[in-house]
Amino acid sequence: MPLTLLQAGQSSIITRIGGNPETRKFLEGLGFVVGTPVTVITQSGGNIICSIRDARVAISKQMASKIFV
Repeated sequence: MPLTLLQAGQSSIITRIGGNPETRKFLEGLGFVVGTPVTVITQSGGNIICSIRDARVAISKQMASKIFV
């Protein structure tokens, strides 16, 4: 399921990154790599704030829909 379906406070493991090669490379640069745990901190407006690898990252829902957990 896409990351956008997780509720605030839920955690999961990234299983797949979709999108074109540039999108995948961009997300991997932010730390979204297959096998990495991710926690949704909050969803506000069109953004999702996640905790990944001891960092907080804000991404758009469009980008988050390409991350599968």
